[in-house]
Amino acid sequence: MNLKRLFRLFMGIFLYAVGIVLSVQANIGVAPWDAFHQGLAGITSMTFGQASIVVGLVILIINYTMDIKIGFGTIVNAVGIGYIIDIFMYNDIIPVSTNPIISVLMIIGGMFLIAFASYFYIGAGLGAGPRDGLMVGLVKKTNKRVGVVRSSIELTVLLIGFILGGQIGIGTLLLAIGIGPIMQFTFKWLSFSVEDVKHDYLLSKEV
Repeated sequence: MNLKRLFRLFMGIFLYAVGIVLSVQANIGVAPWDAFHQGLAGITSMTFGQASIVVGLVILIINYTMDIKIGFGTIVNAVGIGYIIDIFMYNDIIPVSTNPIISVLMIIGGMFLIAFASYFYIGAGLGAGPRDGLMVGLVKKTNKRVGVVRSSIELTVLLIGFILGGQIGIGTLLLAIGIGPIMQFTFKWLSFSVEDVKHDYLLSKEV
């Protein structure tokens, strides 16, 4: 694990967190997982970031039981993103938007930041995020297509988030339809292929 890979990892985690904060502070609806974290925070004494961390750690345990390999980056993802989110949100570093045009721009900016974050984070080759690992594990367990499993997961957490009081709106729709194409465009522009990345892992049930 060299310094270059660590830099890529932590840069990715930082940018991913800021991208999430932008989308949340846009105040026009959040992504499915963020709706879940937002709703969970609303019914507990946890902050948004703490809810994200707790969910990430629970998913890590679930992934381990499904023999999904865990890397150093997986653990940093589970803990670091939520921690950085709280630093930004609860110090008002990025204020809540009250202007619809600015809100849409914040959502778009957040998606591009998340795309760049994924380039750095995935490129570090230190393990997938816990939520991505969950998707992989369920694909293996159910023998369903990736798209079906991912959609099922996101619809489930979105519904739970909505029931718990998470903010659902036009921003949720923009994030749902926009993040894929924006990530694909960004990866192509950077000549980055996810398939070419070789990950190093810390543990799985096999070790």
